[in-house]
Amino acid sequence: MIFQFEHVGVDQGATKWDVLPFDLRRLKAVLGRWQDGLADVGWNSLYWNNHDQPRVVSRFGDDGAHRVRSAKALGTVLHLQRGTPYVYQGEELGMTNFPWASADDLRDIESLNHYAEAVARGEDPGRVLDALRAMSRDNARTPVQWDGSSHAGFTTGEPWIDVNPNYPEVNAAAQVDDPRSVFCHYRKLIELRHTEPVVAHGDFTMLLPDDEAVYAFTRRLGDVELLVLGNFSGDDVHVDVDGWDGAELVLGNYADAAHPCGKADPGALRPWEARVHRRVHG
Repeated sequence: MIFQFEHVGVDQGATKWDVLPFDLRRLKAVLGRWQDGLADVGWNSLYWNNHDQPRVVSRFGDDGAHRVRSAKALGTVLHLQRGTPYVYQGEELGMTNFPWASADDLRDIESLNHYAEAVARGEDPGRVLDALRAMSRDNARTPVQWDGSSHAGFTTGEPWIDVNPNYPEVNAAAQVDDPRSVFCHYRKLIELRHTEPVVAHGDFTMLLPDDEAVYAFTRRLGDVELLVLGNFSGDDVHVDVDGWDGAELVLGNYADAAHPCGKADPGALRPWEARVHRRVHG
């Protein structure tokens, strides 16, 4: 079993503070290469977040209007790949990066040193702080948001670092009994892995590697095949997925399974829509 760190650098240039625009094609190329490379000789560790990485919904998703939907889409695409998925604390709630107002809010020594050194070199403090907001390790180290009480229910004292100010809306207590929540979607992803053998043991085939908006792949074990689709954009998109018309919808991140046009077209995806379709051959 291997933890690889290649994909956490897809949005970085010469250093982690050189933040590049997100390119889905580059992410698919990296993760697809590890899926293929370990297919017969090893096992993938599937993760978006850890204590050294910024929050994925802010990094590769949309932490604004589509926070819930994009958090679900990111979870779907990751958990349906071949390997063992890891859920980092708060990821199952769709926790976001912190809106750091100044370097004084930070605690991570790497971030503090970078800010001091970059400003001393004459770099614009505002641009340096923008990079820290995007990439600082402190984004993953703010207290877990348990409920809407003081300090998000994390402590009755003063936490070592501030709680993200969005905790009254983004917290565990608000999600555990809400079937539309990010938390409940993660429950469904985990349940699917336990009940559908193809998720854990099936082959992986990447589709549409050059598509700029859609992450698509299939999983197959024996006669059972899954089609996984994720729209990584805020626009309606359409892709060709021949042979999947009428296939069973196993899981999706929209409340309604049918599309507004009334057609069961698996290639038609709404903003940040993710779907898992199932068909049986033979």
